[in-house]
Amino acid sequence: MKIALGVTGCIAAYKAIEVMRGLQKSGVSVQVLLTRSARKFVTPLTFESLSGQRVITDMFQPGWNLDIRHISVAQSIQLLAVVPATASILGKFAHGIADDFLSTLYLSNPAPVLIAPAMNVDMWRSPAVRANVEILKARGHHFVDPEEGELACGMEGEGRLAAVDTIVERILMVLREGTSLAGLKVLVTAGPTVEDIDPVRFLSNRSSGKMGYAVAETALRRGAEVFLVSGPTHLKAPPGVRFIPVRSAAQMKDAVLQLYSGMDIVVKAAAVSDYRAVSQAPHKIKKGGDSVTLPLVPNEDILALLGRAKKKQVLVGFAAETTRLLDFARAKMKEKNLDLVVANDISKGIFGSDSATVHLLYPGGEVLTLEEQSKLAIAARLLDVAHEMVLSRRSVEGGK
Repeated sequence: MKIALGVTGCIAAYKAIEVMRGLQKSGVSVQVLLTRSARKFVTPLTFESLSGQRVITDMFQPGWNLDIRHISVAQSIQLLAVVPATASILGKFAHGIADDFLSTLYLSNPAPVLIAPAMNVDMWRSPAVRANVEILKARGHHFVDPEEGELACGMEGEGRLAAVDTIVERILMVLREGTSLAGLKVLVTAGPTVEDIDPVRFLSNRSSGKMGYAVAETALRRGAEVFLVSGPTHLKAPPGVRFIPVRSAAQMKDAVLQLYSGMDIVVKAAAVSDYRAVSQAPHKIKKGGDSVTLPLVPNEDILALLGRAKKKQVLVGFAAETTRLLDFARAKMKEKNLDLVVANDISKGIFGSDSATVHLLYPGGEVLTLEEQSKLAIAARLLDVAHEMVLSRRSVEGGK
């Protein structure tokens, strides 16, 4: 395991040395990055002497330019941790400002991010800092919030860097999460499907694909082999997933059934069209004076097909409803033999948003409500539950 440890300019910078040592004792390799301000409080020599690795202090460090250093570091780590994190670095991360090595690495980094802020209590409470923290939390970043106590400025309040042991344990926990799905195969469907009427017009829906893509990204970060079958969206597939683009419900069905038997977890987040035109007109249908009747036939229910064919898979479905949300979600779980249902009220206009309120329905009838959380956070919780089901199922099978 290797992490990058970013240290920014704060009186608590010396505690990053203890964090580094704690991680090393747990077998984690640490690449230290010091900002220009951090070097006012701690020296590269201290970290180099204790880590046995050269410290990165500058974007264009002499002797380090044989490759694109911020890219090579980003591709070699399993976590970027910033301890301590100042108000300045929070602002840079939140708004994509890349004016030094650490902020440039952040933009290049596909691995999880953990941030341990430290600053004056009034700075921590300021609207600008709070807004930046919320932006970063919405991206799925992990925070070890500061503690209350006496601060270096002599004031009392929240802002002191969290205890070293707390930070080290949280880093190790995130690293463990990063391998929790190793060896598992996860299939995710996302986005809408499109049913062509003629060369110009089609039937579809408002799904943005963001939920499915968040699940695929989160599963990939946790070490799974991820297959993403997606209808047309404006999103880019997370680097590293096996991406299968489709257009129609029939194409999605064929792609999913081809992969299904080898999967451990299947998350059907796609909004699949229920109907298609009986036939596609070869030419554009011209506007006339009379009303037009469009004959439709139902598409095959992919989720029901998977439920009937289910063997070892943990099968997760979504219920997007405008009325009687939980009633319809429970019926869907029973009818389609699902292990978990994510229910959301689409009457509140969540399409395209980065957050939502959802309800996770378990087979035993329990309901877990996730109130206004980012889709990455929802994906993380969904996968936690699905992984627990995989382990439980394997335990039962092993005991036979």
